[in-house]
Amino acid sequence: MLGYSRRDFLSAVGVSGGAGALFATMGALGLAPSAEASVKTAFDPPQPSDFSLTGRSAKKVVILGAGMAGLATAYELGKAGYDCTILEALDRVGGRNWTIRGGDRLTELNGSTQVAQFRDGVYLNAGPARLAQWMVTMDYCRELGVDLEVFTNSNAQAYIYHQNMPAPVRWRTAKADVYGYVSELLSRATDAGALDAELTTQDKERLITFLSGFGAVGNKASGFKYTGGSRRGYSVNPGAGEQAGTVLGPVPSLSEVLASGIGQRFSFEFGYDQAMLMFQPVGGMDAIPRALAGKIGRQRIRLRSTVTKITDLPDGVEVEYQDRHGRTHMIKADLCVAAMPPHLLAKTQHNLGTEIQAALSTPTVANAGKIGLEYRRRWWEIDEDIYGGITSTDLDLATIWYPSYGYGAARGLVVGYYNFGAQADAYAVLKHADRERRAVEQGMRIHGAKYRDELASSVSVAWNLQPHIEGAWVSWPSRQGAYQLLNKPAGRVYFAGDWLSHMIAWQAGALESARKVVTELHQRVLSAA
Repeated sequence: MLGYSRRDFLSAVGVSGGAGALFATMGALGLAPSAEASVKTAFDPPQPSDFSLTGRSAKKVVILGAGMAGLATAYELGKAGYDCTILEALDRVGGRNWTIRGGDRLTELNGSTQVAQFRDGVYLNAGPARLAQWMVTMDYCRELGVDLEVFTNSNAQAYIYHQNMPAPVRWRTAKADVYGYVSELLSRATDAGALDAELTTQDKERLITFLSGFGAVGNKASGFKYTGGSRRGYSVNPGAGEQAGTVLGPVPSLSEVLASGIGQRFSFEFGYDQAMLMFQPVGGMDAIPRALAGKIGRQRIRLRSTVTKITDLPDGVEVEYQDRHGRTHMIKADLCVAAMPPHLLAKTQHNLGTEIQAALSTPTVANAGKIGLEYRRRWWEIDEDIYGGITSTDLDLATIWYPSYGYGAARGLVVGYYNFGAQADAYAVLKHADRERRAVEQGMRIHGAKYRDELASSVSVAWNLQPHIEGAWVSWPSRQGAYQLLNKPAGRVYFAGDWLSHMIAWQAGALESARKVVTELHQRVLSAA
């Protein structure tokens, strides 16, 4: 093998085994990402045989909250025969996984009430609305028999709109211009020798070849000039006969493209948890908690049961709660899993100690808001050829979502805003009619008068005003200290939720947290003296 370089070896592998073999070999050498780079966390659910083999017996567990973490905890423990009872303050399961349909009533903490007027088949996923392929949520959908369909997270036909722009621009057009000018600049710099310290002559040639295709720029003779082209789209689409189509123009200058700020939008597509393809349950996201509840057994879930006190005891846990009539009840169990939001647990009486109380009060609660705008006609498809996807803006509505279901139907629902933080707060203080008016007025800057004139009904959600939830998600100042403390049991009380994961605001975070707690609780029971 003397004189046989690594490059020679890889070339030989490519010749003999093809691209697949070459890629796998490069992965093994650490030169390319391997197929094993993304592996789910191993999880073995408890089984009845675990007890028959150890002589132990399943225990009684009380679970606080019927959100995704609470439901998954009961579901997995139930596989081994644990006697689980879930206490849920709301009149439904799912927590922030909430699909709103016609006839549903929404009452916020300030007493304001809305009744959804959506037609059959129209719904708003008020909370989570999309699933990444790698998330454990997909596995639960498969296991539970929840049908899935594609959620269009990125669509070349959608728009980008910033207030300094004369008009909204299609996502494809914006991307073509940004990639084109970046490729022009980098090609020129490379050819002029600006990167000679970093690149070999062959590397430079390869980079320029890549940029030629990436940005659709000209050759060296033209100065690698970006002049637009069909990637930007057409003002008249190609057709039959002599209709070659009219390429969209004119191309804005580099300075105009940079000033518009549109380039900042494309990083969204590269996010590990946002990259296409993404999915959604057919008929609404709440298909997942409803399927979990069905497997657990509705008799084990006590709705409209508000937890008022948690007491850790040497031989178990006692939980006080109030039913829908205001009557106080007590339930005693061997163990407890508190799957409520931390800021609500912090307001609940308990004897878990000052450190736990301080830890529960540590994360900051974030707000988010959504409005569902039902239209009598699917004008975004008929008039603008938009089938799913998201328009990004710098308006306080932040984003507009087009539905990824019901294509070609008579009616449909557009998410008129999905915003966070201060933007969500600005809408939350308004009455629903004013939220709708504000959202529609801004949406008209993108879609024109039909955005107002064809509106049939609407429903808005301010997550900080939702009873027994009071926020969209939380953020931690650090993953040390309080976060670590709450990832351990306090006596016989365990904590679970997306807020104790590295996927906050995702259902997958809640599910992974539940699995972690189930594993630890089960090991504790099996090893008990």
